[in-house]
Amino acid sequence: MSDPIFVRLRHALGESAVERDPAGILRALPDSTAAVAIVCGLAHEQGWRIRIEGHGTWMPSDAPADLALSTRRLNRVLEVAPADLVATAEAGVAMAALDRALADRGAWLPLDPPGHPERSIGSVIATGTAGPLRHGHGPVRDHILGGTIVTGDGRVITAGGRVVKNVAGYDLTRLQVGGFGAFGVVTQVHLRLRARPEARVALLARGDRDLLTRQARALMEEQLAAATLELFSPAPGEGPHWSLLLELIGTGAGVEAEVGRAAARSEVTWTRLSPDRANRFRDSAAVASLAVPTTFRIGVLPDGLDEMLDLLQARLGFGVIAAGAGRGSLRWSGEPTLDALRAVRHVAAEREIPLTLERAPWDLRRAFGHFGLYREGVGPLVSRLRSTFDPDPTFAVALEADQTTP
Repeated sequence: MSDPIFVRLRHALGESAVERDPAGILRALPDSTAAVAIVCGLAHEQGWRIRIEGHGTWMPSDAPADLALSTRRLNRVLEVAPADLVATAEAGVAMAALDRALADRGAWLPLDPPGHPERSIGSVIATGTAGPLRHGHGPVRDHILGGTIVTGDGRVITAGGRVVKNVAGYDLTRLQVGGFGAFGVVTQVHLRLRARPEARVALLARGDRDLLTRQARALMEEQLAAATLELFSPAPGEGPHWSLLLELIGTGAGVEAEVGRAAARSEVTWTRLSPDRANRFRDSAAVASLAVPTTFRIGVLPDGLDEMLDLLQARLGFGVIAAGAGRGSLRWSGEPTLDALRAVRHVAAEREIPLTLERAPWDLRRAFGHFGLYREGVGPLVSRLRSTFDPDPTFAVALEADQTTP
């Protein structure tokens, strides 16, 4: 891009809001929804491709583009209403900062996505990456009430609202969850909160993988009120043992009652972690996938978890694995080849199991696609949605596989 464009963006956003990234690409750092709309409108007018960036801790900032749009300066928690259990935050707020702001008001957002604690709430929404707490508290979309979205041509859309029952017609906010930025830039989000729990107890068991998955199924049959029931692959330096994390959250008396039930129904030995040790374990598990470049999630029923783990090991080798052992779903991280990934997706598709590429270098994202090839009829629907929210298009996103790639 020419220097006049640089000047034009600086004039619109302010001198400190435009810079060049290490590769020389112009980066805009708007600090408001209106400023994001200016950037998108100008890009659409000029025919530029935009790469959306958060804090750069999860998805690589490597998609080819004319302009990078960073949400780093959209970093304010605008409102916390503990009585209504609702908060409003900008998309660039780091998860750790958001948690601190909520804790000060006795509120809690039960989202613990994988990745760095400085990862932004916008990144979590765009990629739909929930962590172990999804077992008891649901996926990312269950925590989103509404928000503000800027389209590829600079329109501002407000969807949903600040109360739980305020959605009529098509839920445009939830369209953004797991949309990887293909349907707009989320600038603000209204979050559904819970009261800060009185007690949170973490129990950890280590052992053979099949023993731990069998234990998880037994606890599910017991209808234990678990917040987390997550299986983790062996950590470096800890030998061949897998780990099963069981977390119980609620009132002190209620949690202790569930701890007793878990012990009575277990064939494994549980270690009760101190709060500090539990935090260290959660933090270590959250960042483990960042040691390798690629992460995908795959849906799987609990009864099929062992079979899927065997399949992944056979096709991809050992990776960093976190699996919802009680309700299904699995996240695998490693360094797969494109052909190996395609083979896994093909087997999963035969079993009607969805696979979503959460993070990878651009060349792999482009060739494989976040969602790959759609079922019959789904592709045209997605194309129409994209053309509605991002005419031309403006945003550089690889939802579908590049069918021209050999």
